[in-house]
Amino acid sequence: MNVERISRSPEPVLDLTEAKNHTRVLFDDDNADFVNAIDAVAREAEDYGQIALINQTIRVTLPCWPRAMSFNLPIAPLLDWSTVTVTADGEAFDDYAVMTGRRPALRLSGSRPRGGIVIEYVAGFGDAAGDIPGDLRKAMLDQVSVYYDTRGAVDKQAVSLSPHFARILGRYRGVRA
Repeated sequence: MNVERISRSPEPVLDLTEAKNHTRVLFDDDNADFVNAIDAVAREAEDYGQIALINQTIRVTLPCWPRAMSFNLPIAPLLDWSTVTVTADGEAFDDYAVMTGRRPALRLSGSRPRGGIVIEYVAGFGDAAGDIPGDLRKAMLDQVSVYYDTRGAVDKQAVSLSPHFARILGRYRGVRA
């Protein structure tokens, strides 16, 4: 299975002023460090939590449909079922039902498609950073603080995930068999 994030929003997921206030930094000398930390935290959150923060197109390529009649989509959440398209061996395939939400999946309603499968859909909490749930925003702010506090650390093991960040993202992460 190959999973690609086709279109990521250039919009930052956290406000620079909000991140600096959370970290209790009152000067502007380190703004570039904060911008880099915010971007790194967004990528870390998406990868660790198997989520899309701001709407983005996801493309999943499979050599064939799995043995099961359903397929769990690898990146969540899926809020709009109408964004899902499936092609089988280059031809449009529509014999499936879509389950939306934090654990999105496709369930076949007919026979299993033949050949290579390409699934595209829009995942994310919305079109803007303000659509990201509050608990995720707070966890990302904590992680920005960790990155800022350990910037320039010689010991790379000193840079870790905030326990709050890991715990909150664990709620959103889908369990895959």
